[in-house]
Amino acid sequence: MNQTFTLKEKTKQIFVLLIPILITQLGMFSMIFFNTIMSGKYNSSDLAGVAIGSSIWNPIFTGISGILLAVSPIAAQRFGEKKGGEVASVVRHGIYLAFMITILVMVLGAFMLNPILDKMNLPASVQNTAFNYLVGLSFGILPLFIFNVLRSFIYALGKTRIVMVILLLSLPFNFFLNYVLIFGHWGFPELGGAGAGYATSITYWLIAGMTVFLVVTRDPFSSFSIFSNIKDFSFEKCKEILKIGVPMGLSTFFESSMFAVVTILLSKFNITTIASYQSALNIVSFLYMIPISISMAQTVLVGYEVGARRYKDAKTYSWLGIYLAILISLITGLLVVLFRYQVAGFYSNEAAVINLTANFLIFALFFQISDAIQVTAQAALRGYKDVNLSFVMTLIAYWMICLPVGYLLANYTSLGARGYWIGLTFGLLAAGIALSIRLIYIQKRKFIHQQG
Repeated sequence: MNQTFTLKEKTKQIFVLLIPILITQLGMFSMIFFNTIMSGKYNSSDLAGVAIGSSIWNPIFTGISGILLAVSPIAAQRFGEKKGGEVASVVRHGIYLAFMITILVMVLGAFMLNPILDKMNLPASVQNTAFNYLVGLSFGILPLFIFNVLRSFIYALGKTRIVMVILLLSLPFNFFLNYVLIFGHWGFPELGGAGAGYATSITYWLIAGMTVFLVVTRDPFSSFSIFSNIKDFSFEKCKEILKIGVPMGLSTFFESSMFAVVTILLSKFNITTIASYQSALNIVSFLYMIPISISMAQTVLVGYEVGARRYKDAKTYSWLGIYLAILISLITGLLVVLFRYQVAGFYSNEAAVINLTANFLIFALFFQISDAIQVTAQAALRGYKDVNLSFVMTLIAYWMICLPVGYLLANYTSLGARGYWIGLTFGLLAAGIALSIRLIYIQKRKFIHQQG
């Protein structure tokens, strides 16, 4: 990354980081897509099992990834301060935490997975697939977490294209493994939906291996000597990452689990409503890749400028990211609304599902804009390492505004399931406003010095 002086240069810098991050996010989304589609082609029972397994794993994964991604703003600030040795130490301790968290997840999973599945009263075939899918996935937890730490380090240096290339190279490999392990082709065992879990784990080992190789052998990463002084362990360094990462992880966990709760609450409605909600949510989740990618670039850039004590530039990047996310969400949202019936038609051939999905997508326009504001405002605050109050704000917005308002509107008005979309939109907008006010406050009160 380089120091920028004009708004045009800053906009270009954001896009240089943003586009590879977006392609990387879409690549990771594609792995889940391959798992779902190919399990569905095997049979519907395995599709249901993979879906259940994913719904259990995703909130855990996003929450823990949030903790480990704290390496990014910390390393970016150290890099801005030109403290290369401290950057390496932060990354090493992120890897230590990846090992420790992996052990914790594996132990908890061994004791809690079967009881959780038993309480869901699933058909035996679906429960068996969900269990075996998660067992297969568990073999990839460690490389996935290590990759997230190293990805945060690479992003902190502004070299986002490297990660994009690694993900793109791994996708054909993942597709191949899904094909042979799910269906049992070319002498491989026929594992059904569980094969998707093993395919994903093997792919994670490949991704982590390529990333470690590049970090060790390629400049500028090799100059930091991440894997030297590997015995230099400090609880204080781990504590620094956890101090930033735990609020980040919990915030992400509560957001993803909020959507899971809405899905459960919608189970009282008919199949058409549930299918339409899931279709609309899938479309919105796909488009969410854009603001989340902007937010990841934004955290790095703000952190880098704060570390260099260029607070005016950090402020510009903060608001530039927010405005850019709003603009893109407005454009993509309007396109989705204009072509909502055609978009809904990708997910179903049934007229009732298409019509209701199209109706939900009208609300999704406002949902997208609200979500874009809150995710980028929160990302800017992370760049300043201001995470505790923002975590409280999002917790209140997600669980004390989104869910209660959605539930009341869905169950005590004529809106029905549409009420949940309004509740989600209202809560996310409240979070966006609160986080933006907090951002203005710290920029005026805590980071007020101008660069010379």
